[in-house]
Amino acid sequence: SPTTANLLLPRLATDRAAMAASASAPPHSLLLAAVALAALASVAAARDENGVYDPCSDTRIQRGDGFSFGIAFATLGAFYSGGSVQLSPCDRRLSLASSGQLAVFRPKVDEISLLTINTTTGFNPATAGGYMVAFAGRKYAARSVPTFVSNSSYTVSSFTLVLEFNKGRLQNLHWKKDGCGACAKSSSLVCIGKQTCAFRTQSCKSQGPVDCSIGIQLAFSGTDKHESVLNSWYEVSNLRQYSLYGLYSNLKDTLSGQFNKFF
Repeated sequence: SPTTANLLLPRLATDRAAMAASASAPPHSLLLAAVALAALASVAAARDENGVYDPCSDTRIQRGDGFSFGIAFATLGAFYSGGSVQLSPCDRRLSLASSGQLAVFRPKVDEISLLTINTTTGFNPATAGGYMVAFAGRKYAARSVPTFVSNSSYTVSSFTLVLEFNKGRLQNLHWKKDGCGACAKSSSLVCIGKQTCAFRTQSCKSQGPVDCSIGIQLAFSGTDKHESVLNSWYEVSNLRQYSLYGLYSNLKDTLSGQFNKFF
């Protein structure tokens, strides 16, 4: 079947889908611009009937809807209460309002997307705390485990995230390890933890020549509110040997000029 490519460029702060904030959402110091590239999807186009834009509100989705979720950046300990219980970034018991930074995305349900966070124009994931958590919902709060992004030595720029639904309700967010097979493709890459390729932070812009902007391959699994099966994670798992992030790297380079127009 033919592939589709839907490109959403970052907009100004008045963009409802990009801001996606309400009084119930935790305050944040920075909303990072997001680029979502939906590609290789065989799902027929459908109208977005999900009117919930706040990532800290609950909703049930169907295929073709937009779905808002957040990614919070902070230190590892900032995601835990009492040092042992991980809470959602929407939970006010955490101190993320003063220490965390936030990106909000709204991909289309069951399309494969590449989400990017530009780190060449001021945002530094290492100084933001070095870890990130993906999350959505309040009563039905779901959050991923914290995953390492960057410190003074290493920076991971490529991630795979799967949103798992049951009858349209978000149940979990899973970071999938990509392995170290791609590390040999660049002398700037090293394998850390025998699971992930990372750049040496000193080689990343602003210290070096490498664009270490964060790229997240996003896919969906489970069922929507009509119990239709969400298939995009199955498609991604079959394509992972080709690295979607590598496939889109040239496109990301062409967008760098577009980023500079907005920052």
